[in-house]
Amino acid sequence: MTPTDTPPAALVAEALTAGYGRTPILRDLDVRIPAGSFTAIIGPNACGKSTLLRALSRLLPARSGRVLLDGTDLHDLSARALARRLSLLPQSPLTPEGITVADLVGRGRYAHQGVLSQWSRDDQRAIDAALAAAGVADLADRPVDELSGGQRQRAWIALTLAQETEVLLLDEPTTFLDIAHQIDVLELALGLQREGRTVVAVLHEIAMAARYATHLIAMRDGRIVAEGAPHAVVTEELLRDVFDLEARVIPDPDTGAPVVLPRAVRRPEHPPRS
Repeated sequence: MTPTDTPPAALVAEALTAGYGRTPILRDLDVRIPAGSFTAIIGPNACGKSTLLRALSRLLPARSGRVLLDGTDLHDLSARALARRLSLLPQSPLTPEGITVADLVGRGRYAHQGVLSQWSRDDQRAIDAALAAAGVADLADRPVDELSGGQRQRAWIALTLAQETEVLLLDEPTTFLDIAHQIDVLELALGLQREGRTVVAVLHEIAMAARYATHLIAMRDGRIVAEGAPHAVVTEELLRDVFDLEARVIPDPDTGAPVVLPRAVRRPEHPPRS
């Protein structure tokens, strides 16, 4: 692919260094998130996936380097302007005590309001659509702190959707969800991508990431090991090098997406007791 053929990027990190405390987790990282993609970031625990997502959202300040949103440095945008264009669902967000699901989701509209422009029909439409899309419309009047872990997660996803941003960053959005609701969330993310939005999600399930994402970034030890289309990234060699996993990779008979089959570990047979 020649430089003129390179697809446009919604988010670009250049020489990004970020972390917590004295030791950075990411060092001089270059990242391109293709515009209009559903990008999944995969890798073993503590490899820097969530740190990268937080740095891409400006929630974690970069120590050096910069992050560009459609060519604009994030630090040149006000908090309100950034919130209109980019939304983040962090891990384990703190829920205000006693707040209902509808009120929580309504907070996703704050960036669209000003001193002279208060609540509008567009705000209510966005909230209703977000509640329905996340599958929590029937929970709108329930206090969030009375919900199960999975229901809370979907309520927070609805808040993110209510922002109606062009870029969504989701940090482990399928946490606490059973398999059916995991699929619902990933189908929702894929649907948003098909509508033209850019979705970036940290995912633990390699098979789910390979099946639903259009672009994968594989990380280990704060580095990007591979990136590209799922069939190019999810290989037996990568699983061995990144996840220390011996597995076969075969194409899904329906979609062609890579399917990971861990190799069985043969355990020694115990001799029969006498």
